[in-house]
Amino acid sequence: MKLKTLAVICSSLAFTGNVLAKTEVDFWYSGGVKPQKMMTKLIDEFNASQDEYQIKGALQGNYAETYQKLQAGMASRTAPEFVLLKAEQASAMSKRNLVRDMSVYMDDAFNFNDFLGAFRQQVTKANGEVYGLPAYGTTQVFYYNKQVLADHGFTADDLKTWQGVAKVSKAVRKTDANGNVSFYGWEPMWGKDNMIDAAFSNGAKVISDDGKTVMVDSKEWVEVWDGFRQWIHDDDVMRIHHGGQGWEYWYKTIDDVMKNRALGYTGSSGDQGDLDFTRLAATTQPGWGSNPSKPQAAAQIFVMPTGTDNKAAQGAFEFMRFYTNAKNTARWSMFTGYIPVRKSVEDVEEYQTYTKENPHALIPLQQAGFAQMNFFDPTNGKILDALAIAADQVQIENIPAEKALKQAAKRAQRALDRANRS
Repeated sequence: MKLKTLAVICSSLAFTGNVLAKTEVDFWYSGGVKPQKMMTKLIDEFNASQDEYQIKGALQGNYAETYQKLQAGMASRTAPEFVLLKAEQASAMSKRNLVRDMSVYMDDAFNFNDFLGAFRQQVTKANGEVYGLPAYGTTQVFYYNKQVLADHGFTADDLKTWQGVAKVSKAVRKTDANGNVSFYGWEPMWGKDNMIDAAFSNGAKVISDDGKTVMVDSKEWVEVWDGFRQWIHDDDVMRIHHGGQGWEYWYKTIDDVMKNRALGYTGSSGDQGDLDFTRLAATTQPGWGSNPSKPQAAAQIFVMPTGTDNKAAQGAFEFMRFYTNAKNTARWSMFTGYIPVRKSVEDVEEYQTYTKENPHALIPLQQAGFAQMNFFDPTNGKILDALAIAADQVQIENIPAEKALKQAAKRAQRALDRANRS
């Protein structure tokens, strides 16, 4: 009887050789080439470091595809134990109570307070629940050609305000024999984000403090956005690449600076892996006029969907603990250029050495230290969609900012009213 019982017990356990099989933990993520490589490496290292869990990473096409697939997975009860999402996607999941509260997995050794404030705030509810864990951060910073700037008698201090950037842009601008611009001063990245950051520096708000009124047509917005329109279209000292397939516009912008067709551009902290810092340097975003810079900083977020196996969910958090420790967030940042999530990264010896030799790597972290969290759109993206349309009108069509933003405000207000009624 005892032998039979023992046989039943043994047969009910899965063995691999002489080792009990690990609990499988499904993980969906996406990202560029370098993030893919580092994520694979960290998954392999975690799996080899312990005998309890096996992370099964599944690369998705992009964040939108990941999010759509996740909705279907939750409906069919085939969702993974954790997934990497954009901040707004994670927030939407939280509002629908579709994610686990991660605070219950955190102990004193985890030290959540060590995470950068701008990122920590993005995932913490008023009641203390933590609906996601910041994986890495991104913010848009300035990249510029050091020699070209110096040759024209300027320094990085001349790029501390947008008005200063315009002055420098006018001075370095060149034309060919036919009068066409052959060298631009600055290339803001296509879209609303750069201009939103600049508007925030000018004291702009997207919605009123009581959450009832859209304010994107205020004078603070109009002044900034029409400044960009003038620099792009009237003064012709800045240029916007737009359209194309996927990230084509982004790489055209980078190429102009790398191939000596523009002094500098505004781009992601994650661009650093594609840039030549023997010629380029980085600095934080400028302010508007005498106002301090107020850039946004966003985190890519790990979330744990509800309805998954509890044991596997614990394994998901153990991987996140491993992934976000100071040493690994430093490695991630050094390899990809994205922002590390912990303040204690500055105590990591390898990171200290790397940033001393590569000072540009500290700029995104420095900016994240005073950045604000990305605007949370209570209309499930409708306000930001309206601003995106207005940005195209200003940047591409040369429509006065006042007209474009008034149209955006009307469209956004209707969406906000519907959201407030629901």
